[in-house]
Amino acid sequence: MKKLFIPLVLLLVVVLSACGGNQANHAENGKSSSSEATSDSKSKSTTFVYQSENGPVEVPTHPQRVVVLTRFLTGNVMALGVPLVGVDEMSKTNPNFEEKLKGAEAVTDESLEKIIELNPDLIIGLSDIKNVDKFKQIAPTVTYTYGKVDFLTQQREIGKLLNKEKEAQAWIDDFTVRAQKAGKEIKAKIGANATVSVIETFNKQLYVYGDNFGRGTEILYQEFGLTMPKKVKEATQKEGYFALSSEVMKDYLGDYVIFSKNADEDNSFQNTETYKNIPAVKNQHVFEANAKAFYFNDPLSMEYQLKFFIQHFLDQ
Repeated sequence: MKKLFIPLVLLLVVVLSACGGNQANHAENGKSSSSEATSDSKSKSTTFVYQSENGPVEVPTHPQRVVVLTRFLTGNVMALGVPLVGVDEMSKTNPNFEEKLKGAEAVTDESLEKIIELNPDLIIGLSDIKNVDKFKQIAPTVTYTYGKVDFLTQQREIGKLLNKEKEAQAWIDDFTVRAQKAGKEIKAKIGANATVSVIETFNKQLYVYGDNFGRGTEILYQEFGLTMPKKVKEATQKEGYFALSSEVMKDYLGDYVIFSKNADEDNSFQNTETYKNIPAVKNQHVFEANAKAFYFNDPLSMEYQLKFFIQHFLDQ
């Protein structure tokens, strides 16, 4: 029955579009138009064309039912106060997002039926998600390539998409000033040449991260201008992260270590003599953060990371 349901609904959406309706009409919270002419006029006045990386997309001027299919962009939308009705499971379990996302459904790029039922007026995802063509029949769909632009430009783009570019730019300007000020104070305290590494255990594997893979790396390396160990820089140039074995771990840990720690993972490496004898560990320069709140590089996560760094590096 479900297999039959999806094609029928998708067909209905296509027919409505062909009749001159616009996907933005979904944003009117179930209010039905009294006539086709009224609906068409309203559609034109409540949409605009966003220039996405894949070309122009007509999107609602004031989206009210947004589905975000990637955990990398949930916080970007939340920071601009736009209502979300569907997000990925990892976003829902983020301690910083959990309360605000209580009413949102957990979805994936394979949850076609559930997303249709959510009646979104805008869908956002990464460029490699499945079923993009089908999502486009449900609502305007915009995708982004992860890492194509820096984290500040990404927020500005989300601001353009949501018709909140001024708000996005205001956060960018304010955050940059605060982050760079903190960076100068941290450099003055730990020394300009002190090195910093960011590690995390994920799926039973210990990783070290480069300068644009969340976990606070954008703040540490891009905004603070702190130094990454040479070996980490070389190892993470291609993928942005590098898997560490216990035998070589000490070669990749700098004078300071940020450990994005997930208590659900196997963190037994911390009990080994190899780890205990690493200078950063012996000097108590390892700062542990809650990985579930620390993963991403959206504005909300980065505000949390900036506060964490100020607390731990500057004791404030």
